[in-house]
Amino acid sequence: MKSTQRNYFLQKRIGTGICLSVLIAGALITLAPLWLLTINSFKPNTAIVDNPMKLPGSWDFQHIINAANQLNYLKSIGWTFIITLFSIILIVLISAAAAWILARNKTKQSSIVFMIFVAAMLIPFQAMMYPLIQFFDGLGLKNIPGLILMYGGFGLSMSTFLYHGFVKMVPLGVEEAALIDGCNVFQLFFLIAMPLLKPITVTVIITNAMWIWNDYLLPFLVIGNSENKTLVLALYFARVQAGQFGNPWQLIFPAVFITIVPVVVVFLALQKHIVKGINAGAIKS
Repeated sequence: MKSTQRNYFLQKRIGTGICLSVLIAGALITLAPLWLLTINSFKPNTAIVDNPMKLPGSWDFQHIINAANQLNYLKSIGWTFIITLFSIILIVLISAAAAWILARNKTKQSSIVFMIFVAAMLIPFQAMMYPLIQFFDGLGLKNIPGLILMYGGFGLSMSTFLYHGFVKMVPLGVEEAALIDGCNVFQLFFLIAMPLLKPITVTVIITNAMWIWNDYLLPFLVIGNSENKTLVLALYFARVQAGQFGNPWQLIFPAVFITIVPVVVVFLALQKHIVKGINAGAIKS
């Protein structure tokens, strides 16, 4: 009996050790590019080429300042923030309302509409990008407002899917009590339903914000090399311009670093809510 118990605990420790080893190895592999990016953002070009793995002799913030000036950082991050903010507002309001209505009206028609939303997740952007760009160009929307509308449209399917799974977990009695107290449909949605959807709303905001913030292809197709660029576009065109004289690593590394830092900080601060929202939204009732 004792021998069996001892073997069980030994196997459990071995299994735990293997799992921890795999997780640590995965974490190191994941963090290695970020570590290389960070240490090389404070080194001159010669030091980067000589040994990119070596820590900088001195942490020179001048490379960060030069990259920020080259990217016109404040203006670029301002436009990126505006585009991300209004796109997220559009996605959250429409997808939450659509999911709420579809989940509360259990009819054949609502099921078909929901399946259309789900099916839209399977359509790759590359299959429709040129017709879409031509259509928006014909409407005079090949600009920042048009870009916001496109992001709003592309973010709806996944966001509605996440909201739909979460709405089904919200007790219907809460809404029925609000209706008895005299709430109209708008008060019911904004004052009762939306506060209850906070966990999944945080998930929708962060996942879409990370995608929109880091996106390159759609802004490139819509606004291109215009005066008002997103941060990723500014990084691309700065790289193209500086690349005429070789590989300007002392520009590339700090420019990429200051581009991704805001979204990494936000993700780390809210990752608990992201995991909670995804897990809750994945449960079917």
